[in-house]
Amino acid sequence: MRGFSSTFEVSGKMTPEDHARKSAETMAVVKAMEDGLAANSNNMADYFHEDFTWRGNYGAGTKNGLTEFRRNWQLPLRAAFTDRDYRTEHFMADGEWAACFGHIRGTHSGTFMGIPATGKRVKIPYMDFWRVEDGRIRDNPVSVDLACVLAQLGVDVFDGKGYEIYDRGEAEPPGPTGD
Repeated sequence: MRGFSSTFEVSGKMTPEDHARKSAETMAVVKAMEDGLAANSNNMADYFHEDFTWRGNYGAGTKNGLTEFRRNWQLPLRAAFTDRDYRTEHFMADGEWAACFGHIRGTHSGTFMGIPATGKRVKIPYMDFWRVEDGRIRDNPVSVDLACVLAQLGVDVFDGKGYEIYDRGEAEPPGPTGD
């Protein structure tokens, strides 16, 4: 097994002090962007690199550039869920990368994935990762728990066959064969 030392190199020749400084800079960019989102800012160019990529999980899609991100994710989400409250549970940074997990609470006020407005207050869990370059976000892999959101709106994408049936004792989980 390979060991680690307190004097390891990070990102080539970066010292631990430089790494800590870079991590703090990255976190400042990400937190400023999060504050902008929470304030319903429409000027995302302050936070995102002009060539950034937003890489969502299945159902959310991939957005190339700020225009596509706003047109195909941010504005439709804002239209579907109003009275949003952003709750980041934990942030972390590692050099040019930062990450968080949390959720948005919003009122389902517009069509979302074909479901007309229900007026329900829902929780939208997410995990975000960001790579910051030149003071703005360049890469943004994201996982939004769309199955959770849809379940709150009355659509079970697992048709009752999600692994929760094992947790509740309603079915016996299968095991691998030959073990």
